[in-house]
Amino acid sequence: MSKVIELTRDNLNEVIDNNTIVIVDFWAEWCGPCKSFAPTFEATAEDHDDVVFAKVNTEEQQELGSMFQIRSIPTLMVFKEQIVVYSQAGALPASALKDLVKNAEELDMDMVRTQIAEKEKESAKTVA
Repeated sequence: MSKVIELTRDNLNEVIDNNTIVIVDFWAEWCGPCKSFAPTFEATAEDHDDVVFAKVNTEEQQELGSMFQIRSIPTLMVFKEQIVVYSQAGALPASALKDLVKNAEELDMDMVRTQIAEKEKESAKTVA
């Protein structure tokens, strides 16, 4: 049984809000690179019980693809504590995906929130 869940408009908020790290693969049935990447994504999911691995079929969930501004697939997106900390198009080799998971686990979210707050302050100054 796969440890990868299907992410939809109906379960998106619940999955993101109730898990520390969620790694999302945006894909489509017709996408060759997506199909080639799927076994790597699933194998990595098997190795990480503390991380949620999810897939979004962009054909069936066009609203989610649009919401996250997915322009090409496959696209990987990593949420940590409800914040997008990584978003990039392209399939990754297994070693790079494992590194991505490790980096997400080690990421200092207090530092990330501080950086976000500073950017918001800066944009508020330029608007004012």
